[in-house]
Amino acid sequence: MLVWSEQRYSRPRASGDDRSSDYDSGMRVLIADDHRLIVEGVKRALEEAPDFEVVGECNSGSQVLPLVGRTNPDIVLLDLRMPGADGLACLSRIRKQHPDVKVVVLSVSTDENVIQTVLKRGASAFIVKSINPIDLPSALRQAVDGTVYSAIGLPDPGESAARAAGLTERETAILAALARGLSNEAIGKELWVAEQTVKFHLTNIYRKLGVSNRTEAARLAYQNGLVESPIDDR
Repeated sequence: MLVWSEQRYSRPRASGDDRSSDYDSGMRVLIADDHRLIVEGVKRALEEAPDFEVVGECNSGSQVLPLVGRTNPDIVLLDLRMPGADGLACLSRIRKQHPDVKVVVLSVSTDENVIQTVLKRGASAFIVKSINPIDLPSALRQAVDGTVYSAIGLPDPGESAARAAGLTERETAILAALARGLSNEAIGKELWVAEQTVKFHLTNIYRKLGVSNRTEAARLAYQNGLVESPIDDR
């Protein structure tokens, strides 16, 4: 289901308004992400900062450009993986049609090639989704000021991919079992925990990874090295 929301109490700027002069009164943010938990987390983080205002949200790439024109944001916080149109395509279109709008990519990926591609396409910043929500407003201010030259929220050298994604040891073990195709009941028996406990941990795992189901979690886990591929065990 496609969802878009425009905060109607927000008055779009008149054409020709100087964006920089308005930053003192609050930066207008449009959130484009198809994972509800991520959107709600971002909104909570920005609501606690006095200089940000969320003016709209959408969960499909095809909705991004129309909503940018409708809400006239200062910043678009953009996920790379969305239905309708991927984040890179949206980024290119925004930069072409709305060159004054800052685009900040928010992604679970820590792949250097992905990061460099995003920055070369014109993004003002690349923020890894494992960033502490408290640090998000500061990261966006840096993006607006043009002082971001590398990805924000990357793990320290030598830190495991799972830890970089914010997963605890228990969550990593459950994710690995899930990726092997085990049911919640089977995971509970293997790890000696109640099935309800497994469900609780899965909710946290989905939130941290920005996914909504087991299939997406397993795919993302293998693609980003959060768990060992079964091929490597041979």
